[in-house]
Amino acid sequence: MTRQIVLDTETTGLEPSEGHRIIEIGCVEMVGRRLTGNDCHLYINPERDIDDGALEVHGITREFLADKPTFREVADEFLAYIDGAELVIHNAAFDIGFLNHELRLLGAGNGRIEDRCTVLDTLALARNKHPGQKNNLDALCRRYGIDNSHRELHGALLDAQILADVYLIMTGGQTRLSLGGSDAAAGGEAQAEVIRRLPAGRPALTVVRASDAERAAHDAKLAALGKACEEGALWTRQPPGQ
Repeated sequence: MTRQIVLDTETTGLEPSEGHRIIEIGCVEMVGRRLTGNDCHLYINPERDIDDGALEVHGITREFLADKPTFREVADEFLAYIDGAELVIHNAAFDIGFLNHELRLLGAGNGRIEDRCTVLDTLALARNKHPGQKNNLDALCRRYGIDNSHRELHGALLDAQILADVYLIMTGGQTRLSLGGSDAAAGGEAQAEVIRRLPAGRPALTVVRASDAERAAHDAKLAALGKACEEGALWTRQPPGQ
């Protein structure tokens, strides 16, 4: 099965060419389009100041990062985690540019992220699917009905989790079709089902099956509805399995 890593980073600023560094990496693993729970979350000491504009976005201070490991100290762990996977990233050029910058700082012989992984850019995917519309993560959450109300500041792991939901819906998974007028107005496009994760450690939901009496009442109701139709109810005329 395909192993995918949905990845996001936070940084000290916008340009690695100006010496900016990665301060947070968040990764969510999917195998066969299913979340595995084998996530990776790293805070990284950038050994430099953080731009005010970046601080307003993610709220991560240099003081908070003072006792965190450097990228050099976590590089082997991170590279082993992503090795051979397909990376799913929103605006991949930004994150890959920073990751490759960090690899260059480690010295020769570390190659590029693209030498280890394939990369899928969900921003390019969204622009192709929704041309002329806003396609940032917040806009995609609104479009697909994903609850991101808990996202007050950017965070690499949180954004990776949200992007995993967006990606699954945008590429055809975790959706439902409704037959109301809203679908017709939207050109028949499937309306996205909100994806909600159960809290970690919560026991599995109990499956309560219908009793014999409840099934009999259900069958009687269907029979009554069928008698009200001149040609019989559709479900009584369809061959089994259709």
